[in-house]
Amino acid sequence: MPGTTATPRALVVDDAAENRMLVSALLIQQGFQVDQAADGEAAVVAAEKLSPDLIVLDIGLPDIDGVEVCRRVRSFSDAHVLMLTAQDTELDKVVGFEAGADDYVTKPFSVAELVGRVKAVLRRASRTATAPAATFAATTTPDTTRAFGTLTIDPLAREVTLEGKTLDLTRIEFDLLDTFTAEPRVAFSRAQLLERVWGPNWFGDDHLVDVHVSNLRRKLADDPRSPDFVCTVRGVGYRMGAGR
Repeated sequence: MPGTTATPRALVVDDAAENRMLVSALLIQQGFQVDQAADGEAAVVAAEKLSPDLIVLDIGLPDIDGVEVCRRVRSFSDAHVLMLTAQDTELDKVVGFEAGADDYVTKPFSVAELVGRVKAVLRRASRTATAPAATFAATTTPDTTRAFGTLTIDPLAREVTLEGKTLDLTRIEFDLLDTFTAEPRVAFSRAQLLERVWGPNWFGDDHLVDVHVSNLRRKLADDPRSPDFVCTVRGVGYRMGAGR
């Protein structure tokens, strides 16, 4: 967030000016500082420069589509990405979630529906500002790090190393790993992970847990078919493995 204020920042991406103005007006009413972009390339540049907390992203853009924008933005940002789409099929949602989207709103959407999702983002932003570390970091003693084979987690410094090399994790990826490693024998359901990492009032699809776990595994070089670190517990969710 800019400066020392707690004002959340949003980026609205749509090639239709009337849509950008409508969404921007709603976000301003909800307390956001709003920037706009009319195409995908400009959106990626703006997201990297401005570090928004929320990106409202139309999927049908004139240059690169919203899915590709989301995929690029996810390489450097953990902003909440809310996609706007004219389609409402399961395949469209899966593709968007795999690219890193957090939620979907189908056009034409109601004001109440969009505001409901925006309020969820505000709750998450407020929680992050008051407690930036994960839930279990506060109970960790200053000289305690967690080691799982070649993987080391320092909760207080929010640093992770693998084979001696520092990993560049997003806030959500770190908080997931922090949750897993704090209680390595606990199998967490997706609902429990949503509550611990995204907050108890999160409003969204629990499939996004799978997306962020997949991204985390990729950075850990963890094969999901035979994982060394983050294990899938069938019918439940995920837990920490034994490590290499």
